[in-house]
Amino acid sequence: MKTSRSKSLNPLRWVPTLYFGMGLPFVMVQLVSVLMFSDVGEGTLSDAKIAFWTSLIILPWSLKPLWSPFLEMFKTKKYFVVGTQMITGICFALVALSLPLPGFFTYAIAIMGIIAFSGATHDIAADGIYMNELDTKTQAQYIGWQGAFFNIAKVVAAGGLVFLAGILKDKMGGPVNAWMLIMGISAGIMILLSLWHSRALPTGGGVTNKINSAKEGWESFVRVFVTFFQKKYIAFYIIFIILYRLAEGLAIKILPLFLKAPAQDGGLGLEVSQIGLINGTFGTVAFILGSILAGYYISARGLRRTLFFLCCAINLPFLIYLLLATFQPSNIYLIGSAVVCEYFGYGFGFVGLTLFMMQQVAPGQHKMAHYAFASGVMNLGYMFAGMVSGYLSDALGYRMFFVVVAVAMIPALVVSRIIPFKYPDREESEGGILSEEIK
Repeated sequence: MKTSRSKSLNPLRWVPTLYFGMGLPFVMVQLVSVLMFSDVGEGTLSDAKIAFWTSLIILPWSLKPLWSPFLEMFKTKKYFVVGTQMITGICFALVALSLPLPGFFTYAIAIMGIIAFSGATHDIAADGIYMNELDTKTQAQYIGWQGAFFNIAKVVAAGGLVFLAGILKDKMGGPVNAWMLIMGISAGIMILLSLWHSRALPTGGGVTNKINSAKEGWESFVRVFVTFFQKKYIAFYIIFIILYRLAEGLAIKILPLFLKAPAQDGGLGLEVSQIGLINGTFGTVAFILGSILAGYYISARGLRRTLFFLCCAINLPFLIYLLLATFQPSNIYLIGSAVVCEYFGYGFGFVGLTLFMMQQVAPGQHKMAHYAFASGVMNLGYMFAGMVSGYLSDALGYRMFFVVVAVAMIPALVVSRIIPFKYPDREESEGGILSEEIK
């Protein structure tokens, strides 16, 4: 039950910063780290090695269902959000200190694995607060803000911080010092978010499944796990969740490497600072605009009627990179415009899957844990796609690799047209959700 204080808190006071804090560690670990390792380990680390390990360390975001039920047994969801943001900030500082060391790659990867575990735990609790504090109509209204600030974190990290790293490389005596500063900035941001949320964040509810023994804890975990797979249409939903972001999972690790690779290797030959500038200027506006517009678009027309178009929005723009790999333009404005179009589509389409998991998969007694299960499935498919992407790119070359990405879009588009909905997707009645909670 929501407290009077929770009801008095405007969602705009905490939703944007909460999801910015969710996005920053994820993007730094799974995307920005690719460029960092490419810079710091230039000449010693292959694309395949970087893509494999930076994909493997995001495994906690896929495995988070394994410990999500236990977060309902202890403390409040706010407690876990504040604590994990502080831990993540400290770990970013440790990554910075590891970069000058011999064998830095091993140390940095290990610490980023800790960041991934902390970030995955944060995400479970953050989504629990969002679902428990907001009714379904308000969820749809603010899903755009949620997606926008998750994507703003991506732009700040993959745009602004990468651009800054590119500029500072020449001014600070090389990439090591530049990236140490970038990791230090990331640490400071996460620590400040932890301090802000200790005051601004609603609790998200208390203990759902209070336990008094290890046996009760295990039985509770099994019950949560089993009831997830007993949900109607769950097999269909799992397939859809994996397919929705399959093309993105393949492309995301290779895109910065493609933009950075010299033209003779099939890339576009951009500097790191140029990549950051493209992502961090007009890309910022495109991300925000796409995400917020999508939220109001879904709220006005309903998720069932818009899901196919949202799926098109997140997938079809990756065809842009096939064209870029085919013609290899050198005009920075043309390249920048193409990337911005992809960013707008990503922002617009990303929120569709998030809302689908919240309103069609998660509802029930254990909705925080079940949403974690769904997002874990999503990240597992995303992770495996990223792990093989480097090998595919090395074997096929950039142009043929983006042909594979284009083919990977097709199943998601087909499934999004036929997927059944268990709950009404507009002004979903609380009675429908309540009946599911009783089952």
